[in-house]
Amino acid sequence: MARLSRRKFLQTTVAASAAFSTFTIAGTKSSGKVLGANDTIRIGVAGINGRGGSHIDEWKKMKGVEITYLIDPDSRIYGKRTKPLEAEGFHKPTCVADIRHALEDKELDAVSIATPNHWHSLIAIWACQAGKDVYVEKPCSHNVHEGRVLVDTARKYDRIVQHGTQSRSGSEGAIAAAIAASGKFGKLVVSRGLCYKPRASIGFKQPSDPPAGLDFNIWLGPAPEQPYHGNLVHYNWHWFWDTGCGDIGNQGVHEIDKARWAISGATLPKSVFSLGGRFGYEDQGQTPNTQMAVFDYGDTQLIFEVRGLTKDKPSFHGQQVGNVYHYEGGVYAGGKFTPKDSDKPVALPKFDIKHGPGNGHFGNFIAAVRSHKKEDLNAEILEGHYSAALCHLANISYRLGEEVPFNPQTKAFGDNQEAYETLARLEEHLASNGVKLEATKYRLGRKLAFDAASEKFVGDDQANALLTRKYRAPFVVPDKA
Repeated sequence: MARLSRRKFLQTTVAASAAFSTFTIAGTKSSGKVLGANDTIRIGVAGINGRGGSHIDEWKKMKGVEITYLIDPDSRIYGKRTKPLEAEGFHKPTCVADIRHALEDKELDAVSIATPNHWHSLIAIWACQAGKDVYVEKPCSHNVHEGRVLVDTARKYDRIVQHGTQSRSGSEGAIAAAIAASGKFGKLVVSRGLCYKPRASIGFKQPSDPPAGLDFNIWLGPAPEQPYHGNLVHYNWHWFWDTGCGDIGNQGVHEIDKARWAISGATLPKSVFSLGGRFGYEDQGQTPNTQMAVFDYGDTQLIFEVRGLTKDKPSFHGQQVGNVYHYEGGVYAGGKFTPKDSDKPVALPKFDIKHGPGNGHFGNFIAAVRSHKKEDLNAEILEGHYSAALCHLANISYRLGEEVPFNPQTKAFGDNQEAYETLARLEEHLASNGVKLEATKYRLGRKLAFDAASEKFVGDDQANALLTRKYRAPFVVPDKA
C-alpha cells in the first residue's frame, strides 16, 4: 500500500510539473489600474473547506465584488460551496485544484487565501507576481524567511496585501494600544497573550491512498513529500510541523498581534525562549498543546501562553483567549483597568480610535484595493509578517530545546520573575488536568538572541537554518523577491 501511494504520488508530481513547466506569471489588468467604485472586483478564494467558507460568505455579500474562482485540491468540496451560491442567485464560480490555473486569468483581480499555513506565502507571492491583490489568512507565513519574501514581493509589484488578523479592524486591540501609548498607567511591563482553548487528542491515522477527489500532490505543495494519512486533511494539519505552526500560530497569532501592537514601535524582539510539551494524551500530533514563550523587547516583555488541556477551565484575569497588559500601575484586561492593591476597576480615558476605510476587515481590504493605497489597510502585510514571525521564533526555540524534569524548577530564567510566575501557573494547570509532574518531562527551549534588522539569530546556525525550509519543486519560495 505504501509503495502504491508513493508511485501514484510521484506520477501526479511529474504530471503537475510538466503541465506548468512553461508557466510564467505576467502582469494583468489589475497591475496597472486603480479600480473605481463602479468596477467589479473579481476574486478567487483559495482553500474553501473551513475558514474559506467564511471568506466566501464575506465576499458574496459585498456590492461590486464577484467570486469568480474557487481553488482547492479537494474536489469533493466544490458542490458544497457552489450549490448555495447558485441557489442564492450568484454566478457559479470556476472550480480548480491548482492556483496557477486561476492566476493565468487576466480578469482576476484578487486572491483570498484560506489554505493550510504551508501554502499561505507561496500563493500570495505568486499572486503578487501575477498582478493580483491579496487577502491572506493568518499566519501569513510558515517560516520567517517566506514572510519577508512576501513583504518584499508585495513592495516590488506594488500590490495591496491584507493580513487576516481581524482584530486590527476592531476596537479592542486599538484601545489597548492607545492606553499603552498614553502612558497614563505607567510603563507597560508585560504585554501578555493567552490561548486557553481545548484541543483533544487526534489519535493516530495510518498511511493510506489519498481519497478520490483529493489531489494530494497539490495539497502538499511546498511541504516535504510524505504519505497521505487522515490526520492531515482537513483540520489537524495544524499540529504537524510540515504544514502547521501549533496553536501559537493558529489562534495565538491574533493575541500575539494585539500584544505586540501595544508595545510602541515593536517589530521583532531582542531574544526569545519557549518551553512546553504535548501533555495529557499520546497521539500523532507534533506541536505542543501547552506552551509558553517569552520575547524581550527591552523595557517590555511579550509573554504568550498556550493551554490545550481545559478540564480546569483556566483563565487569567478573567481572560481565556485574549490579552492581559501588566503596567507599573496595575493590570488592564477585558476592557477594565484595575490599579495595584485594589480589586475595583477605574474609569478609562476616552480614545479616538480610527481605522482605514471600509466596513470590517474584509471591507477594508476591498476599499484599499479600490484606492490602491496600502496605507488604507488596517493589517498591512508588514505588520502580519512581524506577528507571524513571533510564532515561528518561539517554535524554533522550542524545537531546539531539551527534555528536562519539572522538578527541581529550572534556573534558566535568571532573575525573570514574570517567567517563573508563568511557569508556576502552567504547572498548576497541568497538575489540575491529571498530569503527574514528578514523572513528566517538558521541552525547555533554547534562549536565542535575535537581530531584528537582519531577521537572523545571533551566533546560532541551527536556529538560523529553521528560519526557512527546503522546498519541494516546483513549489518553491524564492530566496528573494
